[in-house]
Amino acid sequence: MYQRILVPVDGSTTSLRGLDEALRLAKLTGAALRLVHVVDELKYVTGFETFAAYNSDLVPLMAEAGEQILQQGTEIAARAGVEAETVLFTSAAGRVSELVAEQARAWNADLIVIGTHGRHGVGRALLGSDAEQILRISPVPVLLVNARPRAGDASSAVAPQVAADA
Repeated sequence: MYQRILVPVDGSTTSLRGLDEALRLAKLTGAALRLVHVVDELKYVTGFETFAAYNSDLVPLMAEAGEQILQQGTEIAARAGVEAETVLFTSAAGRVSELVAEQARAWNADLIVIGTHGRHGVGRALLGSDAEQILRISPVPVLLVNARPRAGDASSAVAPQVAADA
């Protein structure tokens, strides 16, 4: 059964649904969790800022936010009674999907659990999908968790995020 579960997180409700499912599996199997966050450096490049300003101001803020997301994930895991280790990457080292797949190889993960919006059609074509790319190149099985909660599901991971959004 799954003993090493890799969970990419970005702080969104969707990724927290994935974390919640990974926690359920970890509690059932006694698996170790590794939370991964990738700072996507190119996501906010507009072309109007200088490289120096971008590199010295924006990138450190994004890394700090990534650390906070990982901290939130470990706190959620601890409340569920599951220990989780964390890894922070910057996307300058590669695409998000490639970094996640490489981390799965390097850590000898048995499973990747990732939240997905479940977009299709034009929405998927316009926005792309890190989850889909991870699924395509992953060296291990991937569990995609839909962002929509199941009927009657009181998700422990998502509840704090929903309250913060209100």
